[in-house]
Amino acid sequence: MDLQLAGRPALVTASSSGLGAAIARRLAGEGCPVLVHGRDAGRAEAVAAGIRAAGGTAEVVLGDVTEPADVERIAAAATGFGVSILVNNAGPVAQHDWRSAEPEAWTASWSGNVLSAVRLIRALVPTMTAAGWGRVVNLGSRTASSPVPNLVDYGAAKAAVVNLTTALAKDLAGTGVTANSVSPGVIVTDGMRDMFLADDPQGRDWATLEPELAQRYAPNPAGRLGTPDDIAATVTFLASPLAGYLNGIDIRVDGGLVGIP
Repeated sequence: MDLQLAGRPALVTASSSGLGAAIARRLAGEGCPVLVHGRDAGRAEAVAAGIRAAGGTAEVVLGDVTEPADVERIAAAATGFGVSILVNNAGPVAQHDWRSAEPEAWTASWSGNVLSAVRLIRALVPTMTAAGWGRVVNLGSRTASSPVPNLVDYGAAKAAVVNLTTALAKDLAGTGVTANSVSPGVIVTDGMRDMFLADDPQGRDWATLEPELAQRYAPNPAGRLGTPDDIAATVTFLASPLAGYLNGIDIRVDGGLVGIP
């Protein structure tokens, strides 16, 4: 299926590794020039180099999305790159319960997950509306709708991200710019998979071990844990012209985990 994304530049925040890197690669594979963002020059350039080696177009911008001065520089680079797709993937996660979550932890979660997205939306969306087309995709979390006791500040911040996304979609009515969020469930990175395999006393392969881990950590009808590619595929579709009638929604990519007792 042609997602009609060729030539539509995208900025993916925190795309020097993990979910962001997977999203950047998937968008580039559909023909999007991608502005790879991170704080570590080596890691960001490695992702961009991989995209270029695969035949895609990628440049790098560095900065901390919690620092207003850095955001100005990132936004300037994105404007010069012609960004019409903004993927707000950046968002720190730390384990806190109600006893350990000091006010400073709540402030850090709000700054890293909510204000970071708000600053870039305010900086880049006006150009999209002027052009009559654009996409904003914000990364939420399953904890936004199904809170867990050891991620209280993070879950509250992600709930705000989901809420502001719907408010943004309504504000952008009739402009040709849509806003949606994607809320991942439990996603296994390569490092996490390697850790699980190394810790298994029976030395099982991933195909054998994963259903047990899914039942233990995230029981869901799909019977497995999520992958970065699961998230990247969803984000890429929402970023495409084919998703123009999807607006103001949150898509849970969690295998059906939320709502299961």
